[in-house]
Amino acid sequence: MENIFSYIIGLGAAVMMPVIFTVLGLCIGIKFGKALMCGLKVGVGFIGLSIVTALLTSALGPALNEVVGIYDLQLQVFDMGWPAAASVAYNTAVGAFIIPVCLGVNILLLLIKGTRTVNIDLWNYWHFAFIGAVVYFASSSLLWGFFAAIICYVITLVIADITAPRFQGFYKDMEGISIPQPFCAGFVPFAWAINKGLDKIPGMNRLEIDAEGLKKKFGILGEPLFLGVIVGICIGLLTCTSGAQAVDKIPYILGLGIKMGAVMELIPRVTVLFIEGLKPISDATRELIARRFKGAEGLSIGMSPALVIGHPTTLVVSLLLIPVTLLLAVVLPGNQFLPLASLAGMFYIFPLVLPYTGGNVIKTFIVGLVVIVLSLLMVTNLAPFFTEAARDVYANTGDAAVAIPEGFSGGSLDFAGSPLAWLIFQCCHNLHVIGSCAIGVATVGLVLWNRRRIIKKY
Repeated sequence: MENIFSYIIGLGAAVMMPVIFTVLGLCIGIKFGKALMCGLKVGVGFIGLSIVTALLTSALGPALNEVVGIYDLQLQVFDMGWPAAASVAYNTAVGAFIIPVCLGVNILLLLIKGTRTVNIDLWNYWHFAFIGAVVYFASSSLLWGFFAAIICYVITLVIADITAPRFQGFYKDMEGISIPQPFCAGFVPFAWAINKGLDKIPGMNRLEIDAEGLKKKFGILGEPLFLGVIVGICIGLLTCTSGAQAVDKIPYILGLGIKMGAVMELIPRVTVLFIEGLKPISDATRELIARRFKGAEGLSIGMSPALVIGHPTTLVVSLLLIPVTLLLAVVLPGNQFLPLASLAGMFYIFPLVLPYTGGNVIKTFIVGLVVIVLSLLMVTNLAPFFTEAARDVYANTGDAAVAIPEGFSGGSLDFAGSPLAWLIFQCCHNLHVIGSCAIGVATVGLVLWNRRRIIKKY
């Protein structure tokens, strides 16, 4: 089973998701041609997003490595990026069974009205497998690994239910869709609490500047494309040790700026393909459920956050946070993680933050700043356990994605930097039975509260 799922996952999202959505489309009554086109558009969307994020990584990576060398930045946790985290997740016994186990949990919760989300975002199930795998390696217990993965899945479904109305109200054309991805879900409490706190500050209401307002106020300076060019040029200048070298490297510096601008411009265009591919599937699924099952009102279809990462506020704030994150990594006491490969995942912090901040650039930036500080420390804290899991997977598979350089630990901002993953790990590993019981009881209580909320509303 482990080998089967490793092979399937090894196909990659660009191949796996078109097959899944084509089959799903046929199962819910969509004609073959239309179902195939939906699947292919999703696949093309993943390829497009991979190309754009690879452009970001390939452009920034060498420049940031030069900066690291020039300023002699000595940080011991090596950034593995999300491919390493996904490889650790799926190349274990937890990962081999995570899809059927989580689908079973989802069906059970739907039957008892503990959730209203039908999570068909199968590719991102690796997030649940990841926390299960890390707990499994840390505790040497497969049972605790599955317990951690299921707890994470259940909490994520409840958060998807809670955020669905705001998500659908904020983003256009997202009716009936929710985001049950745990990396995004983990930042929702921070978005809610920080937004509430900022609203109590006198004068903050006069700083209601969203991405469109930024454009109106600052003209071209507020355009994500132009901001990308400026940030790219600034990073390029940091690779120069003298004015003469800066003159010599003008083509490189300007080229880096254009590439960063291209990333900011292309991401929203690529996400249109996801919407075109996933929306018909979502609409048909909701219609089928409403037609066949009683009490199906309010059901949401769980989709990938890739649908909405092209929002202008997400692009602007992610771009501004890249240099800030690098600075924080160097000066933050206790941090040993320097994010490089993980910077492409910065966009995924904000899909469920924006509905609470209303797309306000300043509020969203403050939320992002707080969670990045926490994420750097959490990645550092989980690094020994991530490293143990990665080295075991590398010894058994030879997967280059999980090869950690000698003298370093491994880490990744993608989900290893999630408050939800960190909390579950601490409860299951460091607090042992007491922590596991506490988070188990809290999760059951959360489901019961959500069930009462669902019954009262629907």
